Amino acid sequence: MSVEAELRAEFDRWERTETVVFKLLPYALLATCLFIALLLPLWRVPVPLPTVIGLSVAVAAWMAWFHTLRPEGNGKGGYYAGLMALTACLVAVAPWYGLFTFVGYPQAFHYLKGHWRYAGVTVTSMISAMAYLGGLANARDLWPAWAGISVISTVLAAAFSRIAERADQRIVKQKQALAELHEANARLETALQENAGLQAQLLVQAREAGVLDERQRIARDIHDTLAQGLAGILTQLQAAEQTLGEHRHLANAMDLARESLTEARRTVHAVQPEALAEGRLQDAIGDVTRRWAEVNHVDAVLTTTGDPRPMHADVEVTLLRTAQEALANVAKHAKASRVGLTLSYMEDLVTLDVRDDGVGFEPDTRHTNGSAHGGFGLTGMRQRVRRLAGTLEIESEPGGGTAISAAVPAIPAGAER
Repeated sequence: MSVEAELRAEFDRWERTETVVFKLLPYALLATCLFIALLLPLWRVPVPLPTVIGLSVAVAAWMAWFHTLRPEGNGKGGYYAGLMALTACLVAVAPWYGLFTFVGYPQAFHYLKGHWRYAGVTVTSMISAMAYLGGLANARDLWPAWAGISVISTVLAAAFSRIAERADQRIVKQKQALAELHEANARLETALQENAGLQAQLLVQAREAGVLDERQRIARDIHDTLAQGLAGILTQLQAAEQTLGEHRHLANAMDLARESLTEARRTVHAVQPEALAEGRLQDAIGDVTRRWAEVNHVDAVLTTTGDPRPMHADVEVTLLRTAQEALANVAKHAKASRVGLTLSYMEDLVTLDVRDDGVGFEPDTRHTNGSAHGGFGLTGMRQRVRRLAGTLEIESEPGGGTAISAAVPAIPAGAER
């Protein structure tokens, strides 16, 4: 059972007990006093039975109407005044009804407010003092004693009433705290349910984002391998068509076709490119550069600076694909006579710069596919580099050549991304 449930159950038990005692105790004390009144004549004690019985019935009816049947009704101050007046009449003729007078204290605390509570306690104490002295006649004859007993009883009763009042205030505060705790628990439960819904939504979004990222990866891989290879095949076949006497172009086309098929299979199986699987990054880019230069008859040179060291597979694949795409763009658009590639290993970055002396272009011009800074190839390069929290910069102008610079974090091999 939770703390909240335990506290609520304890409060409920206390309230039930308090209600039973508060409702039934006055009738029990009144019945006890009436029973004593009926027994006293057996010991030859004079008792005005008709008066006592009549007043007892009046008190019972008064409490039944205002205390039991209409506990939340108005005029509770008047009810208390009437109860004390009837009780004083009973004590005046039958002092043992001082036992019943005790009900005046809890009822004053329950029905009266503020300073009126202490006024009720004072009246109850004065009636009890009259009972202690044996009734109205003795209290009148011994009025100094009656006054002293009344004062002492009032002080004691007021002190206990103050303690009871503070206890009641603490109970009220505890109930308020319990209500606030219940409300807070309800809000927490609602928040947990909302959090569970958000978490499920985030999982769905993450799954969709993963699918989209994988689609983009496959699109980039296909573009960087199959599309480039097939474009090279088409170029070689067109050259072969114009120079049927030479078989060099057909051989190049066949080599490109084989390489494209191999890369396609590796893309499907999501493993590293063959060039990286068999060597270092600088060797793989150097091999790509050498073969590209042989096929396209353009002078291309790779320069490596810094301390070459194995990098995370994603870093090496990203830079290799960037080199392939940049060279493919040079072959298709630049009409360049020289290309320079620089692979730089720094402490926290690895950069690849590709510069050509071709016709250049306007970087801010949007192409027909709606992308800026080139077509899908440059867009794919940007996506690859940004996926590693890297940057891709493009500098070009018509007639001034093009420079592409990719910088990615130097994540060492074996490190978790």
